[in-house]
Amino acid sequence: MSTVMLGNQPPPAQATLLRAFHPGWYGAVMGTAIVGIVGYQNPGNLTGLRDSSHTFGVVLVAVSAVLAVALGVPYLARWLRHPGAAIADLRNPVAGALYGTFPGGLLVLAVGVATVGPSIGAPDAVTTTVAVLAAIGIVLAFGVSVVFAYLLFGAPQIGPQTANGAWFIPPVVNIVAPLALTPLVSHVGSGDATTLIAAGYAFLGMGLLLFVLVASLIYDRMVFHPLPAAPLAPSLWIGLGPVGVGTLGLLRLAQVGAPMWGAAAGAVSTISMIGATILWGFGVWWLAAAILLLAGYLRAGRLPYSVGWWAFTFPLGAFSAATLALARAWQSGVLEGFAVALFVALVAFWVVVSLGTVRAIVSGTAWMR
Repeated sequence: MSTVMLGNQPPPAQATLLRAFHPGWYGAVMGTAIVGIVGYQNPGNLTGLRDSSHTFGVVLVAVSAVLAVALGVPYLARWLRHPGAAIADLRNPVAGALYGTFPGGLLVLAVGVATVGPSIGAPDAVTTTVAVLAAIGIVLAFGVSVVFAYLLFGAPQIGPQTANGAWFIPPVVNIVAPLALTPLVSHVGSGDATTLIAAGYAFLGMGLLLFVLVASLIYDRMVFHPLPAAPLAPSLWIGLGPVGVGTLGLLRLAQVGAPMWGAAAGAVSTISMIGATILWGFGVWWLAAAILLLAGYLRAGRLPYSVGWWAFTFPLGAFSAATLALARAWQSGVLEGFAVALFVALVAFWVVVSLGTVRAIVSGTAWMR
């Protein structure tokens, strides 16, 4: 297996840091933004925490925006100065999928800006920012998903044991697309609104069907072959991402598309809510399986730090957001309570991963390949 995520090489010299810059670093943008998005919605719906929840959400989304700029500079510079190294990573069956975190970070940041922006910024500026991030993110998300799959199709020596949880990233970033498009619907004419909603459903279908294909490969790999090496353990949590974002996509598209459904709006909403709940139910199974697998890895020894640790954050955050949305759609106190528990776990994971990342950067181990 490639050493891209295994961290068994010494840190590169300062002059080669850009060349060795890992394509998965934008997972930090995704993981930080989703914490802010969920926090802003005040899980538990406690009146006394409303203002602090909003402040928390705004701060975390702002931090994710800073990370997007700080990480985006070396991310793009690497392609300009070291295209050979960048392409080599793209062809790698583990690292290649992580290029999806770049458009994923842009799209999740677009959702974050749309969520917290109206409370702190000028409406036109918020809409423009969301539109730009969405446009760039969607084009890149589609491109990465097609190119990475194409490279897998023609790659030599790709066996069943090569399949890994990172392969969920290209599907999930396409599923995020509808969530970045729907905030724009109310700001365009009816014709463009129809186009945006149709595009949202198209990307939702694209990502969910790719998710099913990848999930079947991962399931086969987990059943018939040894478990992945410990550094790949966090990637098994990524399966929560497509489930969580897909659930949100179904609910949100039905909501913003209500004016065009006319008399059928109620039926569309109900069917979407039922479908979203069915999909969410699979996420409950995946969460339980991921927890058991993580416990098994921890019993066997500590997980070495890698950029892949950020896989614990965005997927769990997406599932937390989906649980919260369903709780309010069903008006269920039990689901709301579950969403609170998930959010607490999400914040704990984010703190642990953030501290681990800072320590790794200071010590230099963050640059191990």
